[in-house]
Amino acid sequence: MMEYLKAFYDAFLGTLNWTWKSILFEVPWHTNYFWGLIVISLLVWALEIVFPWRKNQGIFRKDFWLDAFYMFFNFFLFAIVISGVYKVLQLFFEEMGITAKSLALIDFTAWPSWAQLFVFFLILDFVQWFTHILLHRYEVLWNFHKVHHSVKEMGFAAHLRYHWMENILYKPLKTFGVMLLGGFEPEQAYIVHFFAIAIGHLNHSNIKITWGPLKYLLNNPVMHLYHHAYNLPSDKRYGVNFGISLSLWDYIFKTDYVPEDSGTVELGFAGEESLPKDFFGQLFYGFRWKKKVG
Repeated sequence: MMEYLKAFYDAFLGTLNWTWKSILFEVPWHTNYFWGLIVISLLVWALEIVFPWRKNQGIFRKDFWLDAFYMFFNFFLFAIVISGVYKVLQLFFEEMGITAKSLALIDFTAWPSWAQLFVFFLILDFVQWFTHILLHRYEVLWNFHKVHHSVKEMGFAAHLRYHWMENILYKPLKTFGVMLLGGFEPEQAYIVHFFAIAIGHLNHSNIKITWGPLKYLLNNPVMHLYHHAYNLPSDKRYGVNFGISLSLWDYIFKTDYVPEDSGTVELGFAGEESLPKDFFGQLFYGFRWKKKVG
């Protein structure tokens, strides 16, 4: 037991120290996700201000500050807390003889760096796309995902407005996906992480971008707006446009849907009035089960 407690403490303290050093600029720039997030956020926000798609939205749109808090809570505060849990789980599986290498189907470590990075990006994006579908299809998961879909005016900070339970689901599945293909994270993985932050911010922003012919490859604000649409066709009742960074998976598996691009789509979901409007109310939302009548 002491071994697990020490693993939890060391991981928690290590993540906390790394975050504090990031704030103080004491880590290499390419691993400084704290200031990287701020810089990307300010750049996309500036683009929203200069080139607004929905001109009736204010610079400080509805729930702007709530979403801004979610960004730092999910990306840093919760990451510090949960890091110890992940370390304990890793130690538990290692003692059972299950490691990243033991589950590997293919060893990519001998591949060129660019190929490792490309495969790493594809794996992460596909796993997130698939997990995103699960969040919509199963009610127990959808109850948590409703927090993200409670956004009524899109803006860059809405990207990281999601229930902390989504981290619990996403992280193990992403780790498992990478483990199956060598259990590696390329040295240049920071490129993938910063790209994912930037494209995620843009997809939720108040900017009209379609990427032209590249729309069949890259996700974009027009496509993602319909993911948040209140009204969808009956045959799309579980949702559409589940792509994270890539739209490719939606076009391949026929979950794409962009009927027009006016930007005037009503956002939300049926029954959204039951969702608390404040952070602390949303913190434990999803654990409350409705009693069946009859």
